[in-house]
Amino acid sequence: MRLTIIGSSGSFPGPDSPASCYLVEVDGFRLLLDLGNGALGALQRHVDLYSVDAVYLSHMHTDHCADMCAYWVARMYAPDGTKPRIPVYGPRGVAGRLAEIYGLDPEPGMTEVFDFHELTPGEFSIGPMTARVDRVNHPVDAFGIRLEHDGVSLAYSGDTGSCDSLVELARDVDLFLCEAAFHDHTEHPKDMHLTGSEAGEHANRAGVRKLLLTHLVPWNDDDITLAEARSTFDGAIELARGGQVHRVGA
Repeated sequence: MRLTIIGSSGSFPGPDSPASCYLVEVDGFRLLLDLGNGALGALQRHVDLYSVDAVYLSHMHTDHCADMCAYWVARMYAPDGTKPRIPVYGPRGVAGRLAEIYGLDPEPGMTEVFDFHELTPGEFSIGPMTARVDRVNHPVDAFGIRLEHDGVSLAYSGDTGSCDSLVELARDVDLFLCEAAFHDHTEHPKDMHLTGSEAGEHANRAGVRKLLLTHLVPWNDDDITLAEARSTFDGAIELARGGQVHRVGA
């Protein structure tokens, strides 16, 4: 399983990174986890736009889904004709929400190029991978996901505050891609995001092999986020950076 960080900036794009977007590749199958502001441009440095096989949207905040509008244009009006539909997995109402963001009529909305599937807690297949999703702790309907293939596993938090469901999704995974948008000892909204230390605590409880911190808000000091995570998790930790490639389970 190969993970490429397309964008790891939290809440809005930063000077060095688009908002959240992660490319997972297995046996030639390409899955995007989120497609936030600015990510579609950076994605083209790594793969052809039309080689993506599926998209998973953890929730409908724009820093995780806004570039679906640009991707609709790219697929709908491609010079050689409209591209075939690909599956898009997202929370309840995903199709209508994306149509609304772009100002399209709900029918057909973006359904001519995207085959929408609404998420509910449970297990299903995405290409050759087994996916398990569950709700996490965020002000809107939001999901974390676990992906497995051939004995290799990856979990992605999406956006969340502390919650037991995230620990279970990440149980014993090879790589835990976890948000860490807040800092300890600063005032911040409850039940919205994790601090570095809380991300480390979740990783520790889950027994993950490696923790990769993401959703790094541009105004934060990332070294503080990393230090906080190291205070609660003594395993391997890195900060997610645009362009990084991680061979999960290698």
